[in-house]
Amino acid sequence: MNITEKIKTFEDACQALNLDPTHLPIVDLLPERLRKSIIAFYKLTIIIEALNEGWEPNWWDNNERKFYNYFYCPSGSGFFCSCTGFAFTSADVGSRLCFKSRNLAEYALSQFKDLYEDYLLIK
Repeated sequence: MNITEKIKTFEDACQALNLDPTHLPIVDLLPERLRKSIIAFYKLTIIIEALNEGWEPNWWDNNERKFYNYFYCPSGSGFFCSCTGFAFTSADVGSRLCFKSRNLAEYALSQFKDLYEDYLLIK
């Protein structure tokens, strides 16, 4: 079975990694406006780790492609994916949010758009 058929939710990703989905980072001491973003980053990190099935980027390998999603927010128009790109050792994104393939990056964008919004946007 393809990994995208197994990982449809955060809970699916936790199950794949043998994690308890109810154990989230404790954010009570953070300002309330930051809490949602921290939880969303945590969830995206877990989901991406599960989707990558053990693959980790080798930032010393210039020949290995690393895929990631990046976004833009045109004034008053909402939240859009600008592109799914790839990077070599000079990435524009943290290594925890990159994928081993373009297909996985595009899948995560469509399946987990709400988490990306919670992580990236101040609402």
